Amino acid sequence: MSKLRVAVLFGGRSAEHEVSLQSAKSIIEALDKNKYEVVLIGINKEGQWFLNESSHFLLNADNPKLIKLNGANKAVTLVPYQKDQPLIGLGDSDTAKAIDVVFPVLHGPYGEDGTIQGLLKLANIPYVGPDVLGSAIGMDKDVTKRLLRDAGIPIGKFLTFTKSQADSLHFQDIVKDLGLPLFIKPANLGSSVGVHKVKTEDQFKLAVKDAWSYDNKIIIEEFIKGREIECSVLGNSDPIASLPGEVIPQTDFYSYEAKYIDEKGAILKIPAELSPEIVKKVQKLAVETFKALCCEGMSRVDFFLTEDNRLLVNEINTIPGFTKVSQYPKLWEATGIPYSELLDKLIQFALERAKRDNKQIAVKA
Repeated sequence: MSKLRVAVLFGGRSAEHEVSLQSAKSIIEALDKNKYEVVLIGINKEGQWFLNESSHFLLNADNPKLIKLNGANKAVTLVPYQKDQPLIGLGDSDTAKAIDVVFPVLHGPYGEDGTIQGLLKLANIPYVGPDVLGSAIGMDKDVTKRLLRDAGIPIGKFLTFTKSQADSLHFQDIVKDLGLPLFIKPANLGSSVGVHKVKTEDQFKLAVKDAWSYDNKIIIEEFIKGREIECSVLGNSDPIASLPGEVIPQTDFYSYEAKYIDEKGAILKIPAELSPEIVKKVQKLAVETFKALCCEGMSRVDFFLTEDNRLLVNEINTIPGFTKVSQYPKLWEATGIPYSELLDKLIQFALERAKRDNKQIAVKA
């Protein structure tokens, strides 16, 4: 049997660029080379695309603080879609063969938000993860929360402001609604980039300024005292949920540094120590959230579990971290699906969805 040609697409223009590089490194190492011909396509912070060699596609690969995309590789271009022709123009006939499926590992804007998904869908190339709509919804925390609220899924209290509403952003009014402490975040970002826990008015002003440096829209959330529970979801029309895990931050909250740099920043308990009833409730609510937000393929749903056993959905990650110590693959490993097998399943779900969608287009034609 011929190998599937899988393009791993990583890097990107967002503030989560370095996280993407770490995730891509783990995926590339774990993909079964007997099944797949792996094509490495890195995008630098300026948006240039490069064809990378597996032996040196990263600089400082083992140092999360200094990891960097190697830009000294062959640049590639996007070419208009034609049947049986490649999406990526690489300059020579051997490397410019058509790609069978793309595995995007682009965290944050310009990759996790529906932009790459729209490009690939237009080019009729199967890709791993949620479709255009699910990706766009999942990236925008404001839209996510409004849809969950309308679906009757429990969430915490929140307020949203755009830069045009800056004059109506008053600390005392917000404290009356949400109390203290509170959290301020860019609406369209992940990995805790630009996130601040606020206890004073001075902290509030600095946090708003920083969050707006990443996005035109910010979200302000009430502080919820509770355990941080995460659950992975896998599948298309009939998704399943993993065993839940728990994140126990060793700092004030689960920051970027705690997630990716400080090895002692958080304790990860997999599986979480929960009663069977709560486990079932987490899994059920994770799948309901996944469906309500129009997701397919994969996502990780994050919860708060309060002292009185109420579950509140915090957010969804449509391209969750994929390092070997990231929650998404570790939760599936604890559930009985090893890392390499998980990648196989995700690729198969991508191919199945493309086949389904192409049949629908053919029927309409």
